Amino acid sequence: MMLRVVIMGVSGCGKSSVGEGLSARLGIPYRDGDDLHPAANVDKMRMGMPLTDDDRWPWLDRVAEVLTKDAPVIVVCSALRRAYRDRLRKGAGGRVHFIHLTGSRDLIASRMAARTGHYMPSSLLDSQFAALEPPGPDEALTIDIDQPLATIITAAAEGLTP
Repeated sequence: MMLRVVIMGVSGCGKSSVGEGLSARLGIPYRDGDDLHPAANVDKMRMGMPLTDDDRWPWLDRVAEVLTKDAPVIVVCSALRRAYRDRLRKGAGGRVHFIHLTGSRDLIASRMAARTGHYMPSSLLDSQFAALEPPGPDEALTIDIDQPLATIITAAAEGLTP
């Protein structure tokens, strides 16, 4: 099975929780795209500075490499712009299923304020929303996050079923 899944969306939308839950449900490996960032990107975000495209390209290439070498795999990656998703598709060497987690800015901001141990400060949320080019239905399955986690995971799993 060469299933390649990217759980995408702005920081704080629940990508990691959904990725872990979907991985357990489908029995395929999960990778957190945050762990694939170069140290310079992490340092920049810790300082409250948004990443540029030049910062993101090497990271996206690392994500695409995981999609290629580790399939079947679920990777969480913001993939905010279509150009980023195109780069992932091209680099993955096969079909990539995108699942876009979406929610209101207020809901996501409240989740970010409540989480601990993550280097992405809440102050960068507006830059995430500004960069977001929501995918159309031809590009991704979109799931609203204002519902229980189990419901989101079920919707994601069912959306991957042909």
